[in-house]
Amino acid sequence: MYDNLLYQNASSLLRDDILQDRLPGSILFSGPDATGKLTSALETARILSCKGNVKGKWTCTCSSCLQHKALINSNTVLLGPRDCSLEISACKKTFLNSAINHSHEEASRYLFVRSVRKLTMRFNPVLWQDSDKLSKISKYISVIDELLEQIDPPRELPDFDELSSVCDKLEKEALALEEDLMYNSISIAQIRNVSSWAHISLAEGKKVVIIEKAERMLEGVRNALLKILEEPPENTVFILTTSKRSSVMPTILSRVRTYNFISRTETQSHDIIDRIYHENFTGTIEQYLQNFLPVTPKDICNTADKFYGQVISGTIPDLNEIIKNCNKFDPRLLFRLFLESIYSFQKTALQSASGVKASSLCTTALRNTWNNVTIYNQSILAALENLTKEIALINKTNDNALREAYGKL
Repeated sequence: MYDNLLYQNASSLLRDDILQDRLPGSILFSGPDATGKLTSALETARILSCKGNVKGKWTCTCSSCLQHKALINSNTVLLGPRDCSLEISACKKTFLNSAINHSHEEASRYLFVRSVRKLTMRFNPVLWQDSDKLSKISKYISVIDELLEQIDPPRELPDFDELSSVCDKLEKEALALEEDLMYNSISIAQIRNVSSWAHISLAEGKKVVIIEKAERMLEGVRNALLKILEEPPENTVFILTTSKRSSVMPTILSRVRTYNFISRTETQSHDIIDRIYHENFTGTIEQYLQNFLPVTPKDICNTADKFYGQVISGTIPDLNEIIKNCNKFDPRLLFRLFLESIYSFQKTALQSASGVKASSLCTTALRNTWNNVTIYNQSILAALENLTKEIALINKTNDNALREAYGKL
């Protein structure tokens, strides 16, 4: 069990709870990004439905496990926002390299196929029934499914040129789906739809509902989820994930068992990257995946530097140009890196009393900017316009503390 979840104590706790039949119907995986929470959630779904003699072995060939490994088992529903593009690009590179080198080919095939389906699962018709976006979603999914059929295990793979073409098309279609239709937060309609689905009984096995980024839910959505967790359907397990447990509603926390995930060391991350992507990379998994960003983290930092310097010196920045240079902040990770860079710049103000106050207010403004975009669906342009005004006002009303402390001006 949990052979592909490395360097996390949560795996042994989950294993014990499952083997002793004490896993509750609602659980929460809490910890930093890129610590294996989604991997663990998908693996838990597979293990709970395994029909093998030895429950939960990754090498199990029962029909349920084969479906789960390819992420096509209809008893699992996945919802929640996620930037999937970098993982898809990284997995494509690994898969094609393995096809050239004829090493780790089967594992790399599953890696790439799963990376694409981690995206498409979020557009399950169960979640989107009665939505005016369903027709548009169906067109994307139909094309992606047709392409996946050509490389799905155990199908014999085409020659390399054709394989490379299929993978390129898959990446292109997946990125278009994510850019066009990926949502920033879970809707109340999705929660209601998944609730109706969860109450439909099964002949065998368990249904699993995986809700990523549970902290990104508006109050009405949280209340709708709470109603399901108060009276969970029989033979259904709800798995919530979050990187900000403190932002999850206390009444929801009271109804789930939390399994904590921790950041890995640099050595552990190096080992994971080597095992999964077969790359000799020094740094975190997030840093490795950032190599596949359309704009480098260094360029994002430089753009944030220029923006911050202009705002605190009283100059109005060209926000449209910033957005253009940052690839419209797509994927959304680019916007997070932009705000994190500003956060690091404004910390120079912590050397004075007025600077401490200004830094605290600036930190709050940055946090609100992120939440306005990711939770309340505010446009990037509007969010940056508000942030520009707030930072300028904070600096002005605190004796220019931000400007005085920022040595680059």
